[in-house]
Amino acid sequence: MAEETNIVLKSTEPSLGDIKIAPEVIEIIVGIAANQIDGVYSMRGTIAKNLTELFGRKKSLGKGVKLDLTDDQLNIDVFVYLDYGVSVPKVALVMQEKIKQQLLFMTGLEIIEVNVHVEGVIPEKEADKIDTDDLFSEKDGEN
Repeated sequence: MAEETNIVLKSTEPSLGDIKIAPEVIEIIVGIAANQIDGVYSMRGTIAKNLTELFGRKKSLGKGVKLDLTDDQLNIDVFVYLDYGVSVPKVALVMQEKIKQQLLFMTGLEIIEVNVHVEGVIPEKEADKIDTDDLFSEKDGEN
């Protein structure tokens, strides 16, 4: 018999049956909440997920999220890349709070911990120094 992988929501009120949520749904909620934080550049994904995005497939909203459900306790690990120049502790704290709020609001699940793993910092992209109006000038990018 297959192992139960869905998360069963507990209700304090009488209900007509069980409510089960697939772990992928929780991952997507966490991914969306994390991406909405100012200072988050992107989530870490696997090579396979990054390649499918590169070839035009839909962006995987659950990438960079790992769930651990043991004894009805949910632990979340989030792997992110941040923008250069942001305060890492402030962004991480805001991310933890936002993820906790969104999951509580959308599912009623209590989270034990949200661990934020900063995988890297992405510098701002510099503007091209080439004058597009005069591509063949002999100035070599000097103004």
